[in-house]
Amino acid sequence: MAEKAYSYFPGCAAKQVQKEADWAARAVCERLDITLHAMPKATCCGAVSLRESKPAFSLSVAARILSEAEAAGRDILTICNTCTQTLSHANYRFKNEPDLLDEINNVLKQGGVRAYEASIEVRHLAWVLTEEVGLEQVKNKISKPLNGMKVAPFYGCHNLRPSEIFATEKAGEKADHLDRLIEAMGGEPVSYDGRDKCCGFHIMLSDADEMRGMVMKNLESAKGARAEVMITPCTLCDMAMGAYQGIAEKTVGREVGLPEMNFAQLLGCAMGISDKKLGLNRLHVSPRAALVERGVL
Repeated sequence: MAEKAYSYFPGCAAKQVQKEADWAARAVCERLDITLHAMPKATCCGAVSLRESKPAFSLSVAARILSEAEAAGRDILTICNTCTQTLSHANYRFKNEPDLLDEINNVLKQGGVRAYEASIEVRHLAWVLTEEVGLEQVKNKISKPLNGMKVAPFYGCHNLRPSEIFATEKAGEKADHLDRLIEAMGGEPVSYDGRDKCCGFHIMLSDADEMRGMVMKNLESAKGARAEVMITPCTLCDMAMGAYQGIAEKTVGREVGLPEMNFAQLLGCAMGISDKKLGLNRLHVSPRAALVERGVL
């Protein structure tokens, strides 16, 4: 398989809090001959709150990041739904609104930043694996199959909607990349109501009780479908569904105890990558027992 190379934008959460998602993404990409090039000048993507409060500022931040990758001649690869949506939304506008691109490039010029020509795409790792690397190549790297493990794919919302902004035809209601990856690993994807709902992360501070209720509703929906573990393609969803699971349980007075991990961690396990390298010890609800029972660890 020919080597694939991308400008890697892991996002703030993967650098500071959900480091295990970054470790797993790098380990999986190494196994699949995907080269991830650092973006030393990249900042925060601009996120949702900045996009709403200071839209021109947010677009300038995104353009600066996109320009850095474009100068290197590579598409951007992300592992966070919110980063994916924020950069994709800006890129969609730049490609379809030339006057806006000129305006933002004038801002970049004032800051001494190269103008963005809107020639690259923003791609999530899950899309790259299913659409560019291909599932057969992924299957060829599986040495510890899941042996029928029931896995709940939690897509979240920011890499699905609005579907027209994304560089994949499998966004929105058509999204199935996590399901296909689960099957490639030898697992069984479970269908449940919460799979494409919001994780609640973005109201964590503004409405804590509502956020925790959303977390519990999604987790209980998956657990009710007999899921043994939940996976997400997003560091912020990981934080909500994993790190905040215990807090959510205490808030609503019920226990769910569903192991949660980033999809790249589960894929790494199926590839036989060491659990230490994948950061499984950092997870708040450990999947170790389920993985051992299925012969993966």
